[in-house]
Amino acid sequence: MDLSPNTNKALVLPRFSDLKPSLSEDIISALDRSGFEICTPVQARTIPLLCSHKDVNVNAVTGSGKTLAFLVPLVEILRRSTSYPPKPHQVMGVILSPTRELSTQIYKVAQPFVSTLTNVKSVLIVGGRDAKYDMETIEEGCNLLIGTPGRLAVIMERMEFLDFRNLEILILDEADRLLDMGFEKQVNYILSRLPKQRRTGLFSATQTEAVQELAKAGLRNGMDVKAGAHSKSESSQQSTKWKTPSGLHLEYLKCEADEKSSQLVDLLIENKSKKLIVYFMTCACVDYWALVLSKIPTLKSIPLIPIHGNMKQNARDKALASFTEASSGVLLCTDVAARGLDIPGIDYIVQFDPPQDPKVFIHRVGRTARLGRQGRSIVFLTPKEKDYVGYMGVTGVPLQKRKCSENASDVIPIIRSAAMKDRAVLEMGFKAFVSFVRAYKEHLCEYIFKLKELEIGKLAMGYGLLKFPKMPEVKQDRLSSEGFTPVEGIDIDDIKFKDKFREKQRQEKLQARKEKQQEEKSKRNPKKAVVASADSNKASRKRKLTGKQRQTIQTAEDEEELARDSRFLKMLKKKKITEDEFERHTGI
Repeated sequence: MDLSPNTNKALVLPRFSDLKPSLSEDIISALDRSGFEICTPVQARTIPLLCSHKDVNVNAVTGSGKTLAFLVPLVEILRRSTSYPPKPHQVMGVILSPTRELSTQIYKVAQPFVSTLTNVKSVLIVGGRDAKYDMETIEEGCNLLIGTPGRLAVIMERMEFLDFRNLEILILDEADRLLDMGFEKQVNYILSRLPKQRRTGLFSATQTEAVQELAKAGLRNGMDVKAGAHSKSESSQQSTKWKTPSGLHLEYLKCEADEKSSQLVDLLIENKSKKLIVYFMTCACVDYWALVLSKIPTLKSIPLIPIHGNMKQNARDKALASFTEASSGVLLCTDVAARGLDIPGIDYIVQFDPPQDPKVFIHRVGRTARLGRQGRSIVFLTPKEKDYVGYMGVTGVPLQKRKCSENASDVIPIIRSAAMKDRAVLEMGFKAFVSFVRAYKEHLCEYIFKLKELEIGKLAMGYGLLKFPKMPEVKQDRLSSEGFTPVEGIDIDDIKFKDKFREKQRQEKLQARKEKQQEEKSKRNPKKAVVASADSNKASRKRKLTGKQRQTIQTAEDEEELARDSRFLKMLKKKKITEDEFERHTGI
């Protein structure tokens, strides 16, 4: 989303007041109050088209002003509608976006402009809260719906009294992401419920085949609009497949997997007075690195704020608001913050993990250098991932090499020390590591990010793990743990939670598990149970048996165990039990 006023290029780009068809005085006044006077290229092209009853398919670089490019004409179209002012449940406009955060931001930005309309009420509809809340709000009246496709589809199904017959305009923001995130079914349902005689606008930073198909199905003689940031020439923008802001300095840092954490800490210290976003592959990785980075003494003065899709909506809102208001700090996140969000003053984008989908790279770096400002971005790569640089160059995104810092302190001992003091760090580290390896398999650029070439030994070392975790992927894909040095002389089971309540729960679970295993063992093999329940003189009593007696007992036990394993194998083949259950029962 692009909201900050721009003041340069005044002689080249038109003022909002100069656009044709002319905008209403109320809109011009609202723009003036918000500090907007000069149009960006995408606004100068899109607003007149939509106001002239044309459908548009807008492909514009992130940070180019797309949000105002659809909000301004939307309000003008509603004002000029024959149904204006509308009845309480007469829906005249719909704006869809892929994430709750982006929808919330669009809603907030729209208010100064919607408030210029008489009897027009806008309603925010997003997931993460009880649908009854949205339904109660809508019952009071709604004329402009702003939200995510999943929740809007639910509302449309449940609230049949909503009147869409006079709908004037539909906007799909970040259209490619709407489809990538699996909203295609909901989007198609919503389209089927809306009248065909409407204005439609598709807005995105990348043009995919899915977006082009959607344009064919949803637009009526749509006009293509391609525009970059106002500080870069149109011709240079259109000559590349992907577009980046002109003020963005793009770099990559090549280092071994066990050096990444130390290089990250060094980079954060170097930019401690700035505002950064650090991207990770998974939600578990965000949680883990937010925890361990807070344990590093040199980062104590830097605010570290995590946000990801598995957090409750209230927590996500608070995290985003906290970071937005801060003058400096670090937002640790997944791609939930890669699209559309316009957080003021972002200086640096750090991609600790490259995105699974290379198209997301553009949206990540687009959080900085917005509307002609300057910004920096860096992506961390291992030596075996170096071909990513060439790939990005081919797509029109050249990356400059940055040297590894020779002054970076080794933070792995600090992370390991934290894990030995608190089981929460230990378990979150294992979870994050496993989630990363499994997500790594899903890279779309699999010829660059090859699981079989992933040096997971060095990776585990970089995560500060105490022991190498047991993973089926290691055996199945024959991955090497070379480069990992376990911490000697510790028993993982002896490490306790600092939180006394969690530790008490763990001990209770351990005891319950031990009793259950003993019970199952007794049921499976009564003879072994008798031997196991004997006292400490078991060994001496066994010696009193003759060799023939011991052999007879052992033979009976072996036959029983073989019969049991065969029985479970048949159940597995008949799919009556899962592989995990088979392994648990047989130990195979």
